[in-house]
Amino acid sequence: MTNHPRWERFPAETLEALFEAVEIDDVVDPVVSLPDPIRLDCTRDGMRRCFALCLQFWSDGVSRADLLRLTHVLLRKGDLDPAGRREYKHIRARYKHLRFALTLYDARHRPPPLFSITVAIMGHLQDAFRNRHRRAVMGYALLLRALLSKPVWAVVSHRMSAIRLDTADAFLAYRKAEILRLKNALAQEKLTGHAFHAMRKIVSRHTSFYDTLRSLERNEHDYKMSRFLSAINGLMGSRHDEMVEQAISGARDYRTATPLDGDIRQRLETLVAHYPL
Repeated sequence: MTNHPRWERFPAETLEALFEAVEIDDVVDPVVSLPDPIRLDCTRDGMRRCFALCLQFWSDGVSRADLLRLTHVLLRKGDLDPAGRREYKHIRARYKHLRFALTLYDARHRPPPLFSITVAIMGHLQDAFRNRHRRAVMGYALLLRALLSKPVWAVVSHRMSAIRLDTADAFLAYRKAEILRLKNALAQEKLTGHAFHAMRKIVSRHTSFYDTLRSLERNEHDYKMSRFLSAINGLMGSRHDEMVEQAISGARDYRTATPLDGDIRQRLETLVAHYPL
């Protein structure tokens, strides 16, 4: 655990609420609907509390020693047992949630490079051991081990607490611009893997925002937004996993443009149509 005295600290029940939200942020509920209307207000103090919770979620829940231990198992065996896979998934989820927060609330709207690289390597490593590609596992595990060295860990941990919080107006403009990007992408009949993944990242960021909001203060609006976005996030995540597997196996080039799944398109179009732009 790393203390960040500049930022507010939250009780265990708030962290548990966020953990529960993140655990199901790709689960498709049988019946899910948007709130009407969608409210976009978020004060700068609200942004500060959101980021503080995301930072604590990462710093209290991620152990450098535990992640190194899992990395060493992967270097020896090329895979993890079910308990190890679950532990790795939970650690990676906390990294991803903080990456979303850094992208959302920092005025630069991008995470620090070393942190971003770490999250990306963790994703590639997970894909590699899931698909039993031993050579790729070895390469990515070695990279992750280097990124977890004490000097790098110290730099990354310090950088997390030194963000430049955006203004409320700029944050609102950023979110609207993201949804407009979705709208423009939906105008295309076919999408490459890269274009699809870019859309999915927008959905994931917005899902993380409402997951955090509903953990800080329980209300129907934020819960509905969280669950509606989670459904899209889950469907797009499953489809992207298929794209990655097809690319690895050589069945389909990741750069090949394909039509967007009808269910995903319909849900995205509903979101865009109701979002106040």
